[in-house]
Amino acid sequence: MAEMTAMAEIGPLKAVLWDVDGTIAETERDGHRVAFNRAFEACGLPWRWSEALYGELLHTTGGRERLLHDMQTRPMAPARLADREALARTVHEKKNALYADLVGTGLIPLREGVANLMVQCRERGLRLGIATTTSRSNVDALLRWHFGAAWAQQFAVVVCGEDVQRKKPDPAVYEQALRTLGIGALEAVAIEDSPAGVAAARAAGIPAVVTRSAYFEQATISAALAIGPGLHTRRGWLPTLRAGADEREPVGLKDIEAWRAAADSASHFAAE
Repeated sequence: MAEMTAMAEIGPLKAVLWDVDGTIAETERDGHRVAFNRAFEACGLPWRWSEALYGELLHTTGGRERLLHDMQTRPMAPARLADREALARTVHEKKNALYADLVGTGLIPLREGVANLMVQCRERGLRLGIATTTSRSNVDALLRWHFGAAWAQQFAVVVCGEDVQRKKPDPAVYEQALRTLGIGALEAVAIEDSPAGVAAARAAGIPAVVTRSAYFEQATISAALAIGPGLHTRRGWLPTLRAGADEREPVGLKDIEAWRAAADSASHFAAE
């Protein structure tokens, strides 16, 4: 365990804010990367992103921004910045359409434990929110498939990439979500999977629970309320989960509340 970071006194939990890509579903590896490669092919470009390369590109937040970053090393990319930006818009629009088609096949499931925690939150009267820097069309494609056409009614706030000027690790999406909900930062918990996502939540003052995704299994993440391999398992979490629970049970709302209470009394966050 690394050095602990102080946490102010907290009150009752009022909202759980969800990142999307990698957190609600493994969309990066199995969705966006595949759709980008299909978009490259459809646009007559010879570029292809392997799983390993895409993992490196994820250090740049935002699909269009990621594409522009990659173009800097591509011999066939336009020389002029304006032309690169125009090509990036074209490819990204095509990719989003192909991503929606891919999600519509049902091959990108929710991560285990996600639906269970959402149900528990609703049963307890907690508000749910989306705080992501992916595009609204991508969020709609994924959540429409899993929750139906009226999916947005299940969330008290939905903040997407188009709604802010700066993307994660900037805290803009979380700050806007808090303003819309009319709550304080310590009245919410963010569910994230990546260092950039945690940095965004923490910059907004929101405690974060980290469910590591495929691309961030070994990433260094600090100042999180708790860090673990996923909501589906009770093993491998720091801090460790409450005693007496069946290890086969998923991580739930009681666990998050216990982490908050422990952090409040001990004035710390988990860090790796």
